[in-house]
Amino acid sequence: MVGFQRTQIGQGALTVLSGWQRRSGHGSLHRMTALNPYRGFRFPGEVIQHAVWLYHCFSLSLREWGLRFGRLFANTLKRRRPRPGDKWHLDEVFIRVGGKQHYLWRAVDQDGHVLDILVQSRRNTKAAKRFFRKLLRGLQYAPRVIVTDKLKSYGAAKRDILPHVEHRQSKYLNNRIEVPHQPTRRRERQMQQFKSTRHAQRFLSTHARIHNHFQLRRHRLTATQHRATRDAAFEVWRDVTGSAIVR
Repeated sequence: MVGFQRTQIGQGALTVLSGWQRRSGHGSLHRMTALNPYRGFRFPGEVIQHAVWLYHCFSLSLREWGLRFGRLFANTLKRRRPRPGDKWHLDEVFIRVGGKQHYLWRAVDQDGHVLDILVQSRRNTKAAKRFFRKLLRGLQYAPRVIVTDKLKSYGAAKRDILPHVEHRQSKYLNNRIEVPHQPTRRRERQMQQFKSTRHAQRFLSTHARIHNHFQLRRHRLTATQHRATRDAAFEVWRDVTGSAIVR
């Protein structure tokens, strides 16, 4: 695999670092039907799905596999995730798209799980309403409380769309959402800005779901708990990447 050859990481070391194991039998990508999207590629499906994981969790260069399969895997992860929490943290951060300033709207729950994102050119009331509607359409339930900074657009949108939801506004209460912004900043620098709004939306929505799936909150886990949680995350990942097209 290209990334492995360039870094010259040994087979044993790679297995230890990533927790990836090549498997056969039940769920094997080699046994898929004629609708197999991996057909025609030099490498087997197990290698491709592992490369997509590496790309979204480490600072690697873009590859065709990430574009072609990343969104498919991310959408399957989204459908299989448990219901998020009822306390939503919302924030917007500026990004550069085609040399112009845009805003990345993001929402996470109280546990730091990314709920959704939306790239827009404005951060006014209309943009806030659009983001609220996207959140509600995707999650299909209303939160108990939302936490935002003091941007007035949130208050105006909340009064129209979520009138009965408690709204807390403070930049200090909203620190929960700052951590999910950090991977976006790293990828933005590595990719030397995004080329278009569509490109930014497609990449960041995929990246958020896959990267978030492997964020295990290591500081709150013992070594034994971390290994068990990591193994469970990889088990779900192997199942998702093997069954994403078998519906």
